[in-house]
Amino acid sequence: MDITRSSPAPVRVVAVPPEPEPADLTALPEPIAVEPLQPLQPLQPLQPLPATATTATTSAITTAATTSAITTTATTSATATDVRGRRGRPRPRDLLALLRPGQWVKNLAVVPLALLDTHPWGAAAFLRTGWAVLGFTLASALVYVVNDLADRERDRLHPVKRHRPIASGRVSTLAAFVLTGALALALTGWAVAGPAWQWWPTALYLALSLAYSQGLKHVPLVDAFIVATGFVLRLVQGALLIGAQMSEWLALCVFSLCLMLALGKRRHEMTAAGRAHRPALRGYTLAFLDHLVVLVAVLTAVSYVLYLRDDASLAAGASLVTLLSAPCAVFGLARYLQLLLVEEGGGNPVHVLFRDRATLVNAALWAVLVALALLLPQSPA
Repeated sequence: MDITRSSPAPVRVVAVPPEPEPADLTALPEPIAVEPLQPLQPLQPLQPLPATATTATTSAITTAATTSAITTTATTSATATDVRGRRGRPRPRDLLALLRPGQWVKNLAVVPLALLDTHPWGAAAFLRTGWAVLGFTLASALVYVVNDLADRERDRLHPVKRHRPIASGRVSTLAAFVLTGALALALTGWAVAGPAWQWWPTALYLALSLAYSQGLKHVPLVDAFIVATGFVLRLVQGALLIGAQMSEWLALCVFSLCLMLALGKRRHEMTAAGRAHRPALRGYTLAFLDHLVVLVAVLTAVSYVLYLRDDASLAAGASLVTLLSAPCAVFGLARYLQLLLVEEGGGNPVHVLFRDRATLVNAALWAVLVALALLLPQSPA
């Protein structure tokens, strides 16, 4: 027997389950017993509510509706009364804001410049200067009210001007017309009480402003030139009442300076609100305005230096003071250009010129130098 040969492997027996018998498809399923449906019971008619309950429910509904209507009517009436009262009786500070007292400083800054051509100064000259300032303050306030009345719909679309008294509704149109009449009467009294026929610069200013409001403000370049001309008329009014001979160089300096401020304001409006608010802005571009502003600034500096050299009533030996005041004027122009072109300011020239610290310090130094040049003893003729 060969023990080296392996034995055969054991056989594994697996039980196979029996196959299921095929289903008899011919056999029918047993019937399912179905219970017959029960007949529906007839619906019972709704019992009517007692008369007392119906009356109470109807009364409650009517009372609630009446109360709601009364509340709504009262609220609407109160709101309408509040709006009507606000528009019918404007507050004094809203009427004062309509006159723009913050802009009156323009008259104080321009009209007294006529004193530069008068020497020596006396009480009569200051009184007449104050009278000229009063007349142009009334005239400019009248122009502001008329402009706000004409532009009230357009101002409501402006991000800043929509807060003006008329555009915001704090002052009604009727109240603004009444205020316009009062200002016109006051201005007429000013003209009658003053020297005869020396009010023509103010009358010309009103005529130009009326033409400006009626359509010239929509003409590019013309709009800014009319604004600058109004400031020259302020200077002419002061010179007439004082009796001084106005310098042409001084008038050109005032015109070019105010033209620069007007163009700068339009540039700021283009960057802040686009061209839609002021139709005249369609005739400008930022590059065009930048060139104009710089050009007019140069004209302002040159005319100022020529005024000091040729027409100013300077004291003997005041050439050094004059030389020192010229850099102050140039610095003031440069500072305004910086605020306008670099810091994107210039929307309100009064705020720019009278709230900027660098401008205020420079203006104070310039005023001291010019006062020294004018008040020192004059050279013999």
